[in-house]
Amino acid sequence: MFVNTEKKLIWQNGHFKKWDESSVHILSHTLHYGTGVFEGVRAYQTKDGAAIFRLNEHTNRLYDAADKLNIVIPFSKKELNYAQCEILNANGLDEGYIRPIVYLGNEGLGLRAKDLSVNVAIAAWEWPSYMDPKAKEDGISVIKSSHTQYENPLHSGHKIIGTYFSNTMALHEALDKGADEALMMDKNGYISEGSGENIFIVKEKEVFTPKTDHCLNGITRKSVINIANNLDIKVIEKNLNYEDLVNADEAFFTGTAVEITPITTLDNLKIADGKRGPITSLLQENFQKIISGNHPKYKDWLTHTK
Repeated sequence: MFVNTEKKLIWQNGHFKKWDESSVHILSHTLHYGTGVFEGVRAYQTKDGAAIFRLNEHTNRLYDAADKLNIVIPFSKKELNYAQCEILNANGLDEGYIRPIVYLGNEGLGLRAKDLSVNVAIAAWEWPSYMDPKAKEDGISVIKSSHTQYENPLHSGHKIIGTYFSNTMALHEALDKGADEALMMDKNGYISEGSGENIFIVKEKEVFTPKTDHCLNGITRKSVINIANNLDIKVIEKNLNYEDLVNADEAFFTGTAVEITPITTLDNLKIADGKRGPITSLLQENFQKIISGNHPKYKDWLTHTK
């Protein structure tokens, strides 16, 4: 996934370091116990230069997640917003993926995570395509995973490092079976999300998406709901069964990495006609205008880096 990192820099605790010289100690508390938080952020090329999509919302969520773990980030939100812009500029990126991460130091090891340093790093790199570039039009295949969404009330709405092991296992299971992604269910047997994406289905021109009791309330998810509402497309948040997806007219994932990607096959069976549907296509079209800076209604969703 990393491209041309030889001359890339990483922002770490207020300073730029060469990509290969940035490091974390082997006894970092976060490495052993998952006590850390992160974000996934995208920047896009616009006619006015690079612009970060919903930067404030991502940074706010990073701080909210840290607060859930009683971690006090030693930089202000303004400083981290500036650093995310600067890491793009320092690496000469017009667009790309940004990964801020907050992790605890190695001053002591054990469950008692007290009096440990709080460290922050931000990396940025080119992001050609998370999946096959044709997936935005042709759609992807998913399988129902045997791994249920990890039950942790802290997870909903936050990216906490220690909660993602089941997502990785679900994705690997799907890939090993020849699918593109996994469909994860929650502890009650309802649809939760993909391994790293929120899910939407369309039925009779209405859009449905799971409630966020057991899935991440993604920023792209909330953005798509906003876009749909402004297009007079009704979005309903409710518990969804596996059969709801089987019988859907359309389905799609949303997320920072996948943006809006159609789901056309479920457990080797086509969803509807197995093609991208009109509502998915309409939402994609509007999303593309927004991230490229060509939709004035949503200009405040973009933060230009210069």
